[in-house]
Amino acid sequence: MTYCLGVKLKDGLVAIADTRITSGTDTTTAKKLFVHESGHGSLFLMTSGLRSVRDKAITYFKEVLKDESVIYTQLYEAVNAFGNQLRRVAEEDRKALYAAGFAFNLHTIVGGQLKNDTEPKLFLLYPEGNWIELTQTTPFMIIGNSGYGKPILNRTVKYESTLEEVLKAGFLSFDSTRVSANDVDFPLDVVIYYNNTFKMIEHRFEKKDMEIISSTWDNELKKALDSVPEDWMNVVFDQKK
Repeated sequence: MTYCLGVKLKDGLVAIADTRITSGTDTTTAKKLFVHESGHGSLFLMTSGLRSVRDKAITYFKEVLKDESVIYTQLYEAVNAFGNQLRRVAEEDRKALYAAGFAFNLHTIVGGQLKNDTEPKLFLLYPEGNWIELTQTTPFMIIGNSGYGKPILNRTVKYESTLEEVLKAGFLSFDSTRVSANDVDFPLDVVIYYNNTFKMIEHRFEKKDMEIISSTWDNELKKALDSVPEDWMNVVFDQKK
């Protein structure tokens, strides 16, 4: 499992991805965020699913991006190109994977802006190669382990939120997932994209970098719980008397 979050905002895009790889009882670290920049724009891609499918599809996609005779000027064209490579991997490997007891499973978030896009775009690509585009009404998407971290995003993230607000909420969403699931962990990769800059800002946070934020959040949650009025509970606890 994994944790990958993509958010589309009025000022740009935010992407967050953990790096924990779990195979049986073994755990390793691997980058799940792929960034591509060219004279025609920039994009990021992050995945959740079988690592072998992910690596093969991205390898094929990199070869496509090297072909100078093919130029993508809108992000959906690049998304279609990756979807084609994902179908190619499915044709080559699906039967063998099923025979070994594995489902062909790879969900992908693709975000960015190419030169003919009027604004940044964010897409969710399914294992079958089809996709949906995220809009102002549904500005974020988590792939992987989404249950623990989604509530805070539902309460705080809006299309009008700032990139700073969303990076903060996104980290707390990841941290909630990390403390509740043993298949999500640091290091944490982050990408920030500002509208019409055509350049991705990348950074990796280690656990030691964020310990004070995690601790502060824990303390603030306890304070918030203590401050919640309790009179409403009397109808229950008075029955003990």
